[in-house]
Amino acid sequence: MARSAGVGARVRRASALAGTALAFAVAASGCGIRSTQVPVNAGPAPSRVSCDVPSKAASAPSEAGSTVRVFLVCGAGLVSVQRVVGVSAETMTADRMRAAHALLDELQKDPSHEEKQAGFSTDVRGSLTVSAGRRGDPPGALRLSREPDDLPPHALAQIVCTYSGSAADDGGGSVELGGPAEDPPRKYQCTAALKARPEAAPDPR
Repeated sequence: MARSAGVGARVRRASALAGTALAFAVAASGCGIRSTQVPVNAGPAPSRVSCDVPSKAASAPSEAGSTVRVFLVCGAGLVSVQRVVGVSAETMTADRMRAAHALLDELQKDPSHEEKQAGFSTDVRGSLTVSAGRRGDPPGALRLSREPDDLPPHALAQIVCTYSGSAADDGGGSVELGGPAEDPPRKYQCTAALKARPEAAPDPR
């Protein structure tokens, strides 16, 4: 009889455990929780870059230099930083090509230590050059050594936003860019949408 009682107790405990497991499964199902054997990809971790370079990181320009604004990649978008170039402000204003060369040179430089710490990078490579437009091009047009459409989207967006609104633009806040081929230059604008999503590449007007 004692043996039968022990067996009965074990059966009752097993039944109780099974009932608890079933109740939990029902409750989880009612809460919308579904079991899965597939690892869940929650997407990339939130960006922790600051995209904020301390103002003291940019040295003061000398009498022969000036401060310019260039757009670098940071996080998912483009953010402007200040750089000091060895070209005077007067020359930058009076000579569009000097301004275009100086700005492109800055885009091709590796970000400073402070810029890297803040999360900045550049997609504009050192082999790219810029020259004045050809005969028949719109006034203020610039020609790159590569077709704009062949550049990485971030690189083209950096160039468009850096040139737009600078001494290198077409005088209207936009930039007319062409390549080495005979195709005519096209007008690009640095919009808020482009700065937010440079991977989409700028749309010529």
